[in-house]
Amino acid sequence: MIKILDDKSSYPDIDKAVQDLFKQLSPNKKQITLKKLLSDQNNPLIFAYYQENDNVTGIASMCLYKVISGYKGWIEDVVVDFNCRGKGIGEKLITSLIDTGKKKGVSEIYLFTEDEKKAAIGLYSKLGFKQRNSRLYNLKMI
Repeated sequence: MIKILDDKSSYPDIDKAVQDLFKQLSPNKKQITLKKLLSDQNNPLIFAYYQENDNVTGIASMCLYKVISGYKGWIEDVVVDFNCRGKGIGEKLITSLIDTGKKKGVSEIYLFTEDEKKAAIGLYSKLGFKQRNSRLYNLKMI
């Protein structure tokens, strides 16, 4: 079942499971807690997870933001547990985020994935995402 987490709910039991899943995606990145992630200061963020047999088996998040060129969404931190891949969980998560973006009136949704993540690229293409001819840059602040 897909659930949208928001800042009005408390998820202490899920925090550890989400942290463990994220480590599968990015073992060396520092994480923040769900409480901080879903705080009022981070209001535009929508965080979705899939729960099967009371276990969190997949996560995805989307930040919504407004800029001069429109209302946009940016999908991040998509990961499905190694043992649960190939069951459509990732597709359900991304579809839920897309549906939420449509309901909220976003004009575009962006995401980034590495070239070696062939399954993710196949999924995103299947759902209508197109690769852009652009460069992604970042500046590490911490």
